Amino acid sequence: MANDQPARFDAIIVGAGISGMYMLHRLREQGLKVQVLEAGDDVGGTWYWNRYPGARFDSESWSYGYAFSREILDEWNWSEHFSGQPENLRYCRFAAEKLDLKRDIRFETNVVSAHFDEAANEWAIAAEDGYKVRARLFITAIGPLSVPQMPVIEGVDDFEGESWHTARWPHRPVSFEGKRVAVIGTGATGVQLIQEVAKTAGHLTVLQRRPNWCAPLHNSPITPEEQADIHSRYDEIYAHCRTTHGGFIHDADPRRLLETPENERNAFFEQKYAEPGFGIWMGNFRDTFTSEEANRILSDFVARKIRERVKDPETAEKLIPKDHGFGQRRVPMETRYYEVYNQDNVDLIDIVADPIRRIDRTGIELESGHRDFDMIIFATGFDAVLGGFNRIDIRGLGGQRLSDKWAEGPTTYLGLQVAGFPNMFTLVGPQNAAGFGNIPRGIEQNVEWVAGLVRHMLANGLTYVGATPEAEADWLDEVARSSDKMLLSKADSWFTGINRNVEGRSRRVYLLYTAGMPAFREKCDAVARDGYIGMVLA
Repeated sequence: MANDQPARFDAIIVGAGISGMYMLHRLREQGLKVQVLEAGDDVGGTWYWNRYPGARFDSESWSYGYAFSREILDEWNWSEHFSGQPENLRYCRFAAEKLDLKRDIRFETNVVSAHFDEAANEWAIAAEDGYKVRARLFITAIGPLSVPQMPVIEGVDDFEGESWHTARWPHRPVSFEGKRVAVIGTGATGVQLIQEVAKTAGHLTVLQRRPNWCAPLHNSPITPEEQADIHSRYDEIYAHCRTTHGGFIHDADPRRLLETPENERNAFFEQKYAEPGFGIWMGNFRDTFTSEEANRILSDFVARKIRERVKDPETAEKLIPKDHGFGQRRVPMETRYYEVYNQDNVDLIDIVADPIRRIDRTGIELESGHRDFDMIIFATGFDAVLGGFNRIDIRGLGGQRLSDKWAEGPTTYLGLQVAGFPNMFTLVGPQNAAGFGNIPRGIEQNVEWVAGLVRHMLANGLTYVGATPEAEADWLDEVARSSDKMLLSKADSWFTGINRNVEGRSRRVYLLYTAGMPAFREKCDAVARDGYIGMVLA
């Protein structure tokens, strides 16, 4: 319901996922009056929205949760080493209850605009339902993967059967039993989903534009003995995560592949491929991230594994990427994904060779002919990182639109502020390290750094903070330098801002800070030690 006089807060946070909840907690500790505006009807962020079958962590459950609360750590027991969406959502609810967060969250509130009022030195924020609010601080906690992206296909709305996007899955069971199902997309979401659909579908057709390198997750239940060990080592686990490049328990092996004897490196590859989690990616030889030759050798190893697991040679070749090396995109983790293609009820269509012409009321018309389906599932991902910002009309000094400022690619300071948009903080925003790895580890750094800046402002009677254009330009140079050293900057992916379903997103830009979380933490801490250099405070 609309209100005539907007409510006033010290801070407004948009999003009640992992970052928004923690930011709320930290600001309330300082005595601030804070409200979170959340589009959904519950907390959880990505774990609220992404309910498709197969959705689960790709980082170890016990390295993912909040590290700051001993009470939460002690009272919560993960059931699996890589837990699934239902448990992950229960965890978010558990944390919200423990911290008594929901009393300061306004649910079913879709923010449509946020304008900085220069005269009042505050943000005016409006929601779709007419709700209006003002606050000194405006903090986005919208997540890097929050805006679903539909493919650009003629007739996409004409299909009369069941149709779902994985990021807007219904809050009820969906049966695939005996149905003719099409899944469009083979990114991380598609890989997780396909494994589940294939178990019961009458026939599954996978429509793939470009394959991704995938690796076995090796998930398993956590035994009572493992549970006790995890709880006894939480301090050690999180201290270790603070030292690793991606905030995972895995870190690059200090050896160089190209200096390691072939038999030794092959044994190491086999070991990593058989281990749970991201070890095959984040725990591999250090030069596989920077040397094309080293990366080719690793990619050849994984390609051989795919050929061993997929019986039909032609299908196996379709599943092996030819346009990028292993680990140059975030690696989808799988459980018998490749074996799915050995089933009689599954086929794989390369839609580069056999393009989709249109979708009609009964199915999909390919160049090779028409196929009828009972259900079409769009596992086509997100308008990554930038999409959540672009859907809100954010205006800063002089009425400048953030979407205009970022038209040629984002520019930020530390991935946490934007020049010309004072008193606004962007948790896990563009050019931030948090979006690259184990995101909650980056979230805690982001939130604690922003909370420290707010504490500094309160202690010194300051009400205004804004990044300078010069500091923003210097940070873009730092982001570019760090990214250009890494092979992942050479691949088309959401890491590099490529999304062919979004107009204007066919050119690579610097979306993430890839020098690693420890380096990012050092940069941010140095800024704070130097009196928040690069920022105007008043």
